[in-house]
Amino acid sequence: MTDQPEAVHGSTKPYLIRAIFDWCLDEGQTPQVMVDVAINGVEVPMDYANDGKIVLNLHPNSVRNLEMGNEFLMFSARFAGKAEDIVVPVEAVLAVYARENGQGIVFQADGSGITPPSPDKPRKGTLQPVKSALSSTDKPGGHLKVVK
Repeated sequence: MTDQPEAVHGSTKPYLIRAIFDWCLDEGQTPQVMVDVAINGVEVPMDYANDGKIVLNLHPNSVRNLEMGNEFLMFSARFAGKAEDIVVPVEAVLAVYARENGQGIVFQADGSGITPPSPDKPRKGTLQPVKSALSSTDKPGGHLKVVK
């Protein structure tokens, strides 16, 4: 066994993030991630954070040089016309979902996996809406705009 970090060998989180990202694109939706900006290593424009969180649009038309690795999401995006290099440790991703319908995954606060479905709302083979799992102050929506 190698001395690789836990994020590479023990976590399904980076794979789930990539899977929901791919699903969003396949469905013609806009993939977004909600990030906890208090996690060590997060590099985002803090002026766009709200209540310790930021929602980032990952659509290929909105970002450049997107890298979705097992430990970090990295890309370049424009905020108010200014190019910013974004670095998000996978552990800081709170949710990944489609902007248009809120479907995706909300991760448990400790990063150990996904929030299980409640017994009164079984999954029925579909992704659960993220909006219902977010507080009323968390507003899924893009802070990034397509610049051509």
